[in-house]
Amino acid sequence: MASEMTPGTTTPDTTPDAPRRGRRIARRLPVVGGLAAAGVLALAGPAFAHVTVQPGTAEQGSYATVNIKVPNERDNASTVKVEVSLPTDHPLASVMPQPVPGWKVEVAEAKLDKPLEMHGEKIDKAPSKITWTADGKGIAPGQFQQFPLSVGQLPDHADQVVFKALQTYDNKEVVRWIEPAKKGAPEPENPAPVLALTPPAGASGGAGDAKPAATTAAADASGSDTTARVLGVVGIVVGIIGVGFGVLAGRRRSA
Repeated sequence: MASEMTPGTTTPDTTPDAPRRGRRIARRLPVVGGLAAAGVLALAGPAFAHVTVQPGTAEQGSYATVNIKVPNERDNASTVKVEVSLPTDHPLASVMPQPVPGWKVEVAEAKLDKPLEMHGEKIDKAPSKITWTADGKGIAPGQFQQFPLSVGQLPDHADQVVFKALQTYDNKEVVRWIEPAKKGAPEPENPAPVLALTPPAGASGGAGDAKPAATTAAADASGSDTTARVLGVVGIVVGIIGVGFGVLAGRRRSA
């Protein structure tokens, strides 16, 4: 006798291929997840492949040791030359590169339009460009190299120093890291390395801050004293009201 089916109901898939299809879907899920993750990493990767200055900050008017960090963002070529142009609006009178094994370094100078005064002497020339050239294989795919520099004296009033850089690969490709970043605008495709400058330690928070601190403490004390007085008055008023109610209640009972 044939079984009757209630309208609107469904029967499970009991065909022999159903378990196979389930296993195939289960096997594909990790693959799809892996491809999605790889896509995210591929999109995020270039953001970390910029030429940068490390550390990214230094004090105004100081001498600092920084690294020009150069990652290789190509998978089929090696970086064999790095050129860094030094700022002309705020010339640096002293620039000394630290030797890097496997690289030759050359420091070029340029005549200044306006001489600098340093340690009581006038300087009419300053370093304008540093070039590192690989002796061997250079920076291979998946690697990075740091080029240490001692620089100074940093500007007293500027908020940053820009080091424009050119990165040359062994396939003759040149990437120009020279685009300035603008506040409120998206990051450029090839931003120039920037060293942000901060006020010297102790420039703020000196003896001049003692008065504001004392004033704040006095204000706090005054506020606390006022609060205590208000609470005291309220307590007295509440006490008087309580005594009044007590007297009235006693009179009613005696009546």
